[in-house]
Amino acid sequence: MRMSRRSLLAAGTAAAALTPLPAGAAERPARSGARLRTGFERLAGDGYALLDGGRVGIVTNPTGVTRDVRHIVDVMHADSRVDLTAVFGPEHGFRGTAQAGGSEGRYDDPATGLPVYDTYLKSGQALADIFTASGVDTVVFDIQDAGARFYTYIWTLYDCMEAAQLAGKRFVVLDRPNPVTGRSAQGPVLHKEFATFVGRQPIAQAHGMTVAELARLFNGEFLAAPVELETVLMSGWSRDRFYDASGLPWVPPSPNMPTADTALVYSGTCLFEGTNLSEGRGTTRPFELLGAEGVDGRWAATAGELALPGVHFREAYFAPTFSKFQGKTIGGVQIHVHDRTAYEPVRTGIALLVTARKVWSGFAWRSDNWIDKLTGSALVRTMIDAGAGTDEVVAAWQDELEAFRKVRKHYLSYK
Repeated sequence: MRMSRRSLLAAGTAAAALTPLPAGAAERPARSGARLRTGFERLAGDGYALLDGGRVGIVTNPTGVTRDVRHIVDVMHADSRVDLTAVFGPEHGFRGTAQAGGSEGRYDDPATGLPVYDTYLKSGQALADIFTASGVDTVVFDIQDAGARFYTYIWTLYDCMEAAQLAGKRFVVLDRPNPVTGRSAQGPVLHKEFATFVGRQPIAQAHGMTVAELARLFNGEFLAAPVELETVLMSGWSRDRFYDASGLPWVPPSPNMPTADTALVYSGTCLFEGTNLSEGRGTTRPFELLGAEGVDGRWAATAGELALPGVHFREAYFAPTFSKFQGKTIGGVQIHVHDRTAYEPVRTGIALLVTARKVWSGFAWRSDNWIDKLTGSALVRTMIDAGAGTDEVVAAWQDELEAFRKVRKHYLSYK
C-alpha cells in the first residue's frame, strides 16, 4: 500500500483529530483495570460541548446505547444541551428491525418523533443530498463494529464521511471497542478492483482498529478530500482487551451477530458466505456452526489434525431455520475457541475452506464468486482450487498485509 503524504503527517497532527475534552484525558494511555468510558460517555460527560451551536444528526443503530442500555438517541433527544434533529439508519435499520441486506426506509421515530433517514446502499452525492435535506450541521457516528473488513458498518462510516465532506458538514465519530481487540491486523488486503459495500478500500480482512482509528485512516488515506473530522476517543481501553473486559452490555449489532463470541470467529468463518455451505445463519450459533448436506465427521477430524492454535472442532449436526438448507438437518463442524489470545480467525477460516474442499465432494464456490469480494481478490479462491494448503494461502498475502500494517500504525490512538 502506498502511504499518502497525509500519513506522514498523521502522527504529528493526531491531537488535532481528537476531541478536546476536560483535563486532556482522551490521549492518556489506558491503565490496566481502568473503567472504560465510551466516546459517547465522554461527550455527554462534557455536556455535549463539542456539539454546541448546531443542529445534530446521528448515524446509529441498536448498539448506540449507554451503560444502562438506554439508547443514546433517546438520551440526547431528552437533553436540552444538544439540538438533535435527525437520525440516519444503516443496514438493518436504526432500531434494528431488518435482516441482512435490508433497512427500515424513511420514517419518523415513534419514540422521539425525529425523522429517520435511510443510508443503506447510498453513497456519494445521493447520500450528501440526504444530509443536506436533513438540515443538520454536524453528523455524528456511533455504531459498534465487529472488527472485520466485510462488516458493512465501517463502510457506512466511510460513505457518510465522504458524503459529509460533499455536503459541507462536520463529522464526529464516537468511539467504541473493537470487540476482538486491536492487537494486530490479519488476513488478505482488498484489491481495489474488487471493491464493493463489503470492502470499499484496501484494508486487512481483520483490521484490528476501532471505528475512530478507521475514520482517521479513511480521512488520511482514502477520501478524495478530507472531511472536517473530530473523534471522541474512549478512556480506559487498551488494545489487548476483549469485549467482555469492557464492562459494557453487548447489543447484537446485526441479527446474526448475537454475542461477542460470534465476532471472535466472524472475520474467518464469514468466508463461508462465498460457498455452498451454511455459515450457520438460522441457528443459535451463526458463524460458529458450518455445514451442508452430505458432510460428516471427517471434516471435524481433518481440521483437528491441523492443530490450529486456540481452537477445537466438534462434529455437529443442525437444521437452519432460514437461509441455506432451511429446515434440513445437515452435518458439519462447530468451532470451539479455547484460547482466544492464541486463536487466529482468518487462518482458521482458510483452513476450514481447504479441509471442506478436501473431504466433501459437493464443495463449491458461489456462482458469483462472492468469495473474491469477501477476501478482496481472486487469490484465495484460485489457490485453494489449485490445491494449495493453508500455510501456502496465508503466506501469499503477507507482503500486502505488512504494507497495510505500516500505514495502519500511524492512525492508532491506543496502546
